[in-house]
Amino acid sequence: MEVYLDNSATTRPSDAVVTAMSAAMTQNWHNPSALYKPAMQVEKLISAARKACLEAAGASGHRLIFTSGGTEADNIAIFGHLRRMKKPGKVLILGVEHPAVLACEEEIRHMGHQVVILPVKRNGVLDLTALEDVLDESVHLICVMQVNNESGAIQPLNEVVRLRNAKCPQAVIHADGVQGFLRVPLDFNRLGIQSYAFSGHKIHACKGTGGLIVHKNHRLNPIVFGGGQEDGYRSGTENVPGIVGLGEAVKTYPKDGPARMMEMKRHLWQKLQEAVPAAVLNGPALDDAACAPHILNVSLPPVRSQTMLFALEGDGVYVSAGSACASRKQKVSGVLTAMGLTTEMADAALRFSLCPENTAEEIDYAVACVKKHYDMLKKYVRR
Repeated sequence: MEVYLDNSATTRPSDAVVTAMSAAMTQNWHNPSALYKPAMQVEKLISAARKACLEAAGASGHRLIFTSGGTEADNIAIFGHLRRMKKPGKVLILGVEHPAVLACEEEIRHMGHQVVILPVKRNGVLDLTALEDVLDESVHLICVMQVNNESGAIQPLNEVVRLRNAKCPQAVIHADGVQGFLRVPLDFNRLGIQSYAFSGHKIHACKGTGGLIVHKNHRLNPIVFGGGQEDGYRSGTENVPGIVGLGEAVKTYPKDGPARMMEMKRHLWQKLQEAVPAAVLNGPALDDAACAPHILNVSLPPVRSQTMLFALEGDGVYVSAGSACASRKQKVSGVLTAMGLTTEMADAALRFSLCPENTAEEIDYAVACVKKHYDMLKKYVRR
């Protein structure tokens, strides 16, 4: 049996997406910037995908810039805004952000701005008191992700907006929604943030596609220059198959997907606790409103995560030790460290991430494999 529980790293493109992309490559392959009829049909397909994404985010009437994925979207939001600033100021970044945001710190400082890293509490949720303490009129930008990619903690964006409005209403809020889009509720129109990034390959579209939703009243400077596509915000001939596939993924994502994943997550955690009583949950409790439905991070001390990963792979069970973008660097998770975990506990952490298609049978098999390997490996404690 093969069980894939690493859907926060990437998801399998759905059949509907593959079909739509195939048609875009074999039939609707024309350049959408051309003026003849087949090209205009391609432009209509792009417009339909744009509309689907905006409606799914509750962002109708706002702008959507198609990008190569979440990383580019985050970079456009951050540097597109900061390039408009006439004087240095503060940029606030949540300490457990994805590298697509955190790795911008050095360049932001090079631009002359002060970077303040915002702490999180033990459950991985932003410390709102710490945020309030650093908010003032010098703040240009606040970066707080929607859902953390390792802990599954939903960040309190509504409270971030409330504090921003009270203390520095001119500050812009950008949210990385790569792990939240379609999996946790979002009403961009009502939320009050200025930009929101998402990625296609996390929701059963293909890699190399994504988008940045931008409030209609928010302006950005481009960071890519060329032919002026995407209203000049992101030049370059559009990735038509990817965009069409992204739109199809959004339209066909199951409405009950989050509820199904939450059910499987509860089942997984219950079975893991029974199989490995030493298991420790890293992130919000499952009955907490800050708990995302698709990510479960668990430490299984004293067994190191890499050891367990390789053992599970032999049984056809695929999980991760954290963000796929950092997993090859062979170091303890910065997210878990920021949450206050000891090196031993962080080094024993596994991330299970679900999609709507995962079944109870798959969960039961995966847990049985975890128990089998844990009972053997725990005897060999590193000294």
